[in-house]
Amino acid sequence: MSVRYIVQRTAIFVLVIVLAVTVNFAIPRLIPGDPVEQQLAQLSATSSGSMSIDITAMAQAYREKFGLDRPVIEQYFNYWRDILRFEFGYSLSNYPETVSNSISAALPWTLGLVGVSTFISFVIGSLLGGLLAWPRIPRVLRGFIPILMVISAVPYFLLGIILIYTLAIVGRAFPAGGAYTFGSTLRFDLQTIGDILRHAALPATSIIIAGIGSWALSMRGMMISVLGEDYIKLAQAKGLRERRIFLWYGMRNSMLPQLTTLALALGYVVSGAILVEVIFSYPGLGYKLYQAIQTKDYFVVQGIVLMLIIAIGFALYVMDLIYPLIDPRIQYERA
Repeated sequence: MSVRYIVQRTAIFVLVIVLAVTVNFAIPRLIPGDPVEQQLAQLSATSSGSMSIDITAMAQAYREKFGLDRPVIEQYFNYWRDILRFEFGYSLSNYPETVSNSISAALPWTLGLVGVSTFISFVIGSLLGGLLAWPRIPRVLRGFIPILMVISAVPYFLLGIILIYTLAIVGRAFPAGGAYTFGSTLRFDLQTIGDILRHAALPATSIIIAGIGSWALSMRGMMISVLGEDYIKLAQAKGLRERRIFLWYGMRNSMLPQLTTLALALGYVVSGAILVEVIFSYPGLGYKLYQAIQTKDYFVVQGIVLMLIIAIGFALYVMDLIYPLIDPRIQYERA
């Protein structure tokens, strides 16, 4: 892999970030209406006359405090300055909480739930798909193919609803929602860890089951196309062990498309499995984004969407750099 290619990919990644930040800055300012005035009007409406709010004066004070009354170009450079400091402003619906603190509080829950679940479903699904394509597996295992096709077509949030009904409402084996028992104090001990795992069991299971089908079917298709390659036939003619042929010649050469999809999936982890987190009231970034959209908290939406774009771009950037390590046949040179 040449230095020229690394520089080119890095430049493209930086360009993607600049465009993402620019679009993320521009879109809320193109939306009709003033988000600050809308939030204050909602606060005034829900106060039931218990408090009197001069919406216009307070909105002007907010705009001055957040710099929204300054020229757009100055706001843009201030936006870049704040991003480099990991400052995304204040939450309109939970003022004076900052967007950074809101994201920092929700991100570990999403990474722990969606990130781990996605990786587990990738490993199990890819291995199962490879085995189902291998010609020397027992015929009874091929009966899993129709099951996987059905599972891959079922949305994970629908599986979540089914799991809540069967295992939480009827079976009462697991909690129906939340990340831990309400009112409990989070500590780093076995009791707290066990409580968190019990609450994460159902949402994680829904993500894993739904993901296994898709990973397995795509891996099976890639493995079938690889089985006809000359290097597989040569390895078999040389009398190599079946396990070595399967893992090093079959699975390894079928993994590139899977890894690209995994990079995209891990990039989307930042936003969380929104519907799963909403259904289970799980306090991750997906649930936070859902609440921010409901309350028109534009600054929180901006922060989460920007993190999502950066995470996807960074994941693809890393995958481009490690492709030659996975498959030495790939060389980044000019023709």
